[in-house]
Amino acid sequence: MGRWEPNARGRLERAALELYSEHGFEQTTVTEIAKRAGLTERTFFRHYADKREVLFGNATSLEELLVGALNGAPESAAPIDAVAVALDAAAAVFEDRREHSQKRQKVIVANAELRERELIKLASLSAALADALRGRGVADPAASLAAEAGIAVFKIAFERWGGETNQRPIAQLMRESLDELKAVTAGK
Repeated sequence: MGRWEPNARGRLERAALELYSEHGFEQTTVTEIAKRAGLTERTFFRHYADKREVLFGNATSLEELLVGALNGAPESAAPIDAVAVALDAAAAVFEDRREHSQKRQKVIVANAELRERELIKLASLSAALADALRGRGVADPAASLAAEAGIAVFKIAFERWGGETNQRPIAQLMRESLDELKAVTAGK
């Protein structure tokens, strides 16, 4: 095996997801993941702290994408509309990864520890969006409420998208979920 292999993170992510899908999260070892990826355990640990993090390694990138898009929303946008701009940016990234996202979600749903980690990730995303809204001058509790609502919209749309058989785009499902939220809060 050579000293350097291109796209080690991607290969580890794919190998882990395949193994988790085949054998379950608990039954899969780091050694098996590294071997399937054609890499060493040492390389695995250079990229990930543990085997859970293979499923959550892109959380920082997602947070940066959401916050960057929210910060790019027009200053005149209402807080929930600025969050919607962030959700649109996320939808564009996820659309090309439907199969991967569905497999990943099945693995997460099947394991309590991973479900907990997913909730922590969503809470972190909400906190980052709330901070970004505060940076735009939105006071609390409006900043926190808009961020939490946005993450709820994201979560519901993502679950619908992952289970959809008619292949509707996630962006459409996010807009529909946001419209539903607005209708619920308007009392319609």
